[in-house]
Amino acid sequence: MRRLRRDTSVTEPGLHGAVRVDPRTKNLTKRLRPGEIAVIDHLDIDRVSAEALVACRPVAVLNAARSTSGRYPNLGPEILVEAGVTLVDDLGPDVLSLVEGHQVRVVDGAVYDGATLVAEGTVQDASTVAAAMEEARAGLAVQLEAFAANTMDYLRRERELLLDGVGVPDVRTVIDGRQVLIVVRGYHYKEDLVVLRPYIKEYRPVLVGVDGGADAILEAGWTPDMIVGDMDSVSDRALRCGAEIVVHAYRDGRAPGVDRVRKLGIDPVVFPATGTSEDVAMLLADDKGAELIVAVGTHATLVEFLDKGRSGMASTFLTRLRVGGKLIDAKGVSRLYRHRISTWQLVLLVLAGLFALGVALASTAAGQTLFGLFMARLDDLWSWLHTLLGGGVG
Repeated sequence: MRRLRRDTSVTEPGLHGAVRVDPRTKNLTKRLRPGEIAVIDHLDIDRVSAEALVACRPVAVLNAARSTSGRYPNLGPEILVEAGVTLVDDLGPDVLSLVEGHQVRVVDGAVYDGATLVAEGTVQDASTVAAAMEEARAGLAVQLEAFAANTMDYLRRERELLLDGVGVPDVRTVIDGRQVLIVVRGYHYKEDLVVLRPYIKEYRPVLVGVDGGADAILEAGWTPDMIVGDMDSVSDRALRCGAEIVVHAYRDGRAPGVDRVRKLGIDPVVFPATGTSEDVAMLLADDKGAELIVAVGTHATLVEFLDKGRSGMASTFLTRLRVGGKLIDAKGVSRLYRHRISTWQLVLLVLAGLFALGVALASTAAGQTLFGLFMARLDDLWSWLHTLLGGGVG
């Protein structure tokens, strides 16, 4: 415990704001508001967490842990600093004792609650983040070795699931022969969903939200057909939308998310598996006969796997190998997909062209003469038809 001392400053310089305290960043961002100060305990802040924090527009992020430990070049601190968010690092556990909603002051890495100094850390800027990233790259080889070891361990434990689909539960959602769009609230998911709007409208794929990805689907204006995950970051609104719920459980059968779902009056499907929830969604879609799997916001590169910050990401690497023949990343779809033009769109295009041509002709003397001749012939035709029909009636 750090010794507390009094702040004798009269002018009270520094950043001021109400604090929101939560060791888990993804829980904190649900209630963090613009102008507030985020207090987290996040070793190696990853890209997704940093982008979620930036979207909340806090004045500062106070981290009890080291934002970059040196294990690998994580992307989060750079994102926060570039966005103009003050990042104070390595404050220790004392900072987590701050009371939610209290007004605090941050001065040169020191955090004050009223006149009391609570904790002191290191303010990060572009130069310190760049130096930490450079040092972290030196340790990347060690992380690669660990990643390879975790990959082999996962392959041994989940061999039957990966190779033969043993353990995949039955679901009511019809997937066989259809395309499946899996949405994870990850890298650039909002931009990818915008690009995929015409694809979704035309092909009507099965929409699968992985935890918070279900809310992303709802925010984009659609309704998910299935929600897969441990249910720790999806809203009650999404769970009640009518989608089939598949709870990702531990291999020993423990499934913390089941109780939450059942309290909402929903009977879920339980899928025990070792990997991540996005792995479970891909394996489920593949086993149930998906024609194509389109991924939004998922992890695709080695740096992204490491940036996720846990050894279980080795499972995603193997899962992508397993379903690779069907899997397309959303960024690839934006380049490969071409929207088919329907008949009515062609008709509208032709009519628009004829209208533009008519306007252009009407603005010239020759065009006006031609238009007058055309109207005269049309009048002659109408008189002839009237006489013919009138004679027939008589």
